[in-house]
Amino acid sequence: MKNVFLIAALVLFVINTFSQTDIKTTAEKTNYKLTSSYIDIINFINTLDKQSDILRIETIAKTAEGREVKMMVIANPMIYNFSEAKDDKRVVVYIEANIHAGEVEGKEATQMLARYLISNPGSEILKNCIILINPILNPDGNEKFSDKNRTNQNGPASVGVRYNGQHLDINRDGIKLETPEAKGILNNVLNKWDPSVFVDCHTTNGSYHKEPVTFTWMINPNGDRNLINYMRDKMMPEVHDKLLSKYNVENVFYGEFIDRMNIDKGWHQYAAEPRYLVNYVGIRNRLSILNENYVYADFKTRVNGSYNLLRTILDYASNNSREIKNIIKLADERTIARGLNNKPSDSFAIQYKSYPTPHKIKIQAYEADTIPGMKGYWRYRQSNRQRDVIVDYYADYFPTKSVRFPYAYILDITDANVLQNLKTHGIKYERLSSDMNLEVEQFIFTSLKPSSRINQGHYTNIVEGNFESVERVFKKGTLIVKTAQPLGWLVAYLFEPQTTDGLLYWNYFDKYLAPQWGGNLYPYPVYRLVQKPATAIDDQ
Repeated sequence: MKNVFLIAALVLFVINTFSQTDIKTTAEKTNYKLTSSYIDIINFINTLDKQSDILRIETIAKTAEGREVKMMVIANPMIYNFSEAKDDKRVVVYIEANIHAGEVEGKEATQMLARYLISNPGSEILKNCIILINPILNPDGNEKFSDKNRTNQNGPASVGVRYNGQHLDINRDGIKLETPEAKGILNNVLNKWDPSVFVDCHTTNGSYHKEPVTFTWMINPNGDRNLINYMRDKMMPEVHDKLLSKYNVENVFYGEFIDRMNIDKGWHQYAAEPRYLVNYVGIRNRLSILNENYVYADFKTRVNGSYNLLRTILDYASNNSREIKNIIKLADERTIARGLNNKPSDSFAIQYKSYPTPHKIKIQAYEADTIPGMKGYWRYRQSNRQRDVIVDYYADYFPTKSVRFPYAYILDITDANVLQNLKTHGIKYERLSSDMNLEVEQFIFTSLKPSSRINQGHYTNIVEGNFESVERVFKKGTLIVKTAQPLGWLVAYLFEPQTTDGLLYWNYFDKYLAPQWGGNLYPYPVYRLVQKPATAIDDQ
């Protein structure tokens, strides 16, 4: 009788395992001619949910067109409340795809990854990781299928568009927070689950090379430098090596040639602002990875390359879970201590530039030719001249202009939009419980101009000016935001007037800057409290 039960259990296990691995994505079912619709993905993840008790689904946002953005939580044992993750020994990894809905292979790869994980409930990955997977962050853009979108891309036949239902780019919304999708990531992923590792999947647009997979790390110089160095010197090189040795996927760190007609000049990663979500997560002191798959590789190769990269990242996170959690804990502690006891040498970068990383990289490159384009412009075309180059990788960003990192910022206004932005970011703030006389720095504009071109619905501010020390009384109820908190770097980014990605840049303070008549400008209504005052701040 015991043998009968054992045989029955084995049969059920085989049937269940087969049913999980037999579920196919749209790409797989069509031999990689098509990519998944929103409904295809909802049906796929619902099927996985029904078949596995180590997967459940959460809704993290609702789009402008009314579609729900879904996230899979995969954990063994399952975790039913995000608050439990804080003290869990497992490391939380969040993976998102399809933020730009024409860049679709991550959407397919993340579905395949979820299927793999629930088919291997006893894996080392699930012993050491809690995995959050969002396969379609931009459903509204996804459903605008056309064969006229991304025509330079090597499959599939039809894809969606870059923008969301508001005609905004979600991957430019890290600071200003105007899209429901970005707000959902903050409200329901970063501020709740606090993932240690963040992965964002894309497709390249640029330079010519053989490697089907590229990736890089957060590069904004504001944030804990130890985390950037850890990614640059340890985690990313190991992922690079293992992706090739274990999965036979050729890969290179993400970038473009500085000069396509002279590829020996170097390879650079040029997008450093925190409006990009990978950099945004970096200034929150978390490890973040940008996956960019090669646009000219065929769709199947891109999907499988992205899938194997995600497997490799999870392998690394699993094998180094304790180390990752520890370095992040130390980064938060350093940030808090920096705000509490800031020194004159503690600085915040308002301008920066890229420098070569310590080690050159090898790229299996193709040289480019130029051909006549429209309106007198020249276009690039890949030649058949392939050659390997070993070049500098310009991805180390360091300040060229800095200001002292302050103890706190004091807001001389009460603005509902600013307050909501702070709340969504997860930033702590307080109010003075009595009038206080404080020595602060105020910013005086010498020039304030709008950008010449509209950007994400904004004529962003181009600012020049200087700080001057003043002593003034701040009334009871005045808002004070201290930098002695885990998001202290982000606090500075939001409020420093000369950054190219803060709230002033994105027009949050415009109505407070000029009188109704006259050409003069008011001081910037956010004051820098540079040092902790001798008299304790009476806040509430």
